[in-house]
Amino acid sequence: MAKENFFKKYPVAKHLLLMLGISAVILILVFIILKIYARQGQEYTLPDVVGMNYEEVRRGDSLSLRYVVLDSIFKPGIEGGQILSQDPKPGTMIKKGRKIYITMTAYAAEDAVMPELSGSTVRQAVSHLENVGLQVGKLRFVDDPYKNAVIDQSMNGKNVYAGQQVPRGSRIDLTVGLGDGLGQSVVPFVIGRTSDRARRDILVVSLNVGREHFNGVKDRQKAVVYRQEPDYTGVTQYPYGTEVELWYRDATADEIDQMIKDFKVDSSKIIINSSPDESILTDDEGYQW
Repeated sequence: MAKENFFKKYPVAKHLLLMLGISAVILILVFIILKIYARQGQEYTLPDVVGMNYEEVRRGDSLSLRYVVLDSIFKPGIEGGQILSQDPKPGTMIKKGRKIYITMTAYAAEDAVMPELSGSTVRQAVSHLENVGLQVGKLRFVDDPYKNAVIDQSMNGKNVYAGQQVPRGSRIDLTVGLGDGLGQSVVPFVIGRTSDRARRDILVVSLNVGREHFNGVKDRQKAVVYRQEPDYTGVTQYPYGTEVELWYRDATADEIDQMIKDFKVDSSKIIINSSPDESILTDDEGYQW
């Protein structure tokens, strides 16, 4: 009776309590809906999709992930649609419906514009070609007054010129000058490097990449060099254009670190040049090895 008299005496209080009750119910419902929408507590480990086919990954996706292709790169001899990189990284905790940014191989070669390489050093030419999506194939050295300078470039035995359209991912062979005498360079240490990185390290010191062995390798993009011939000594120099043969294997990050730590220079393979001029341990641009 006292409560009824109170609400009769103060009808506004009754309405205020009713409004507060309704507001509390609405807030509780909102929090429940937000919790469901945000999927709080429902996180999943992002799988590693690098090296897998893009269409197969999409068909087998059980987390409703949204794959966004940031770039597609044509790589000769590699099937189109192969995922090269992903962001976030594998192992990241994510929620369903998350956007995953990927780079993959293109199904067809796009055209790139051949840059002007004449007069560039080999190191500069490698960078110029990479910047437009091309690669260096073989280096051919000829007698020319300008040492280690690019004279000409070709693809599949045919000359290509600055400004010409060529398929992205193509390998461009370079004709390079020897200058006075025989140019020499120290073979770089490429143990633990991927194929792309190993090739670049070898080419920029004016040496060639020889045969590459991928026996038993599951993913050529992630495999690393475990053996090279000639070996790295840090001292022995070889004529420009010498081929460096490479062997690859699959390896984890820890295995790569251990592989590098375990490497020891075989002193029996060190060759000291008798000529003082030829024993300087730098290449033509002053980079020491």
